[in-house]
Amino acid sequence: MTRQPTLDAIDALLARAGEVDYGEQVTMLEHSIQCALFAQRDGASDALVAAALLHDIGSFVSSPDSAFGEYAHDRSGGAWLAQRFAPAVSEPVRLHVAAKRYLCAVEPEYRRALSPASLHTLGHQGGPMQAHEARAFEREPFFADAVRLRRWDDAGKVAGMAVPPARSFHALLRRVLGTP
Repeated sequence: MTRQPTLDAIDALLARAGEVDYGEQVTMLEHSIQCALFAQRDGASDALVAAALLHDIGSFVSSPDSAFGEYAHDRSGGAWLAQRFAPAVSEPVRLHVAAKRYLCAVEPEYRRALSPASLHTLGHQGGPMQAHEARAFEREPFFADAVRLRRWDDAGKVAGMAVPPARSFHALLRRVLGTP
């Protein structure tokens, strides 16, 4: 898929995200943009900012299976992105739910800080990792990026935060799409 059709597809999917909140105080579109803004603020690479922006895209390429979206949106989103972007974008997306499970296992205070919606979905996503799962996850090539993405995912739920339009990320997405 070439750049413009990919951007058009992303725009269409994100437009749907503007209508859905999945139990948080912001729409999925606001959430996605907030995550990307936090990634930029933290000096993330363009690929990781793109991953932050698109981390929940799987909720819109697949049918929701609950009031909180699609429990396996990490896998469907990662697969959709892998057809269009390099692994530096698709892999952190594919791993961001595993990162939540990981952080619940290794940081006891992390689970207490999750939103009610994230706590609900955690139960359907396998719960906190077992020790052997956490060790295996730490060996994933995009482990550190997935954990960073997860933290922006948790932070990106600020009601009333002003965000730019999703199209403001087009130049960044074009740069990342141009990366083999």
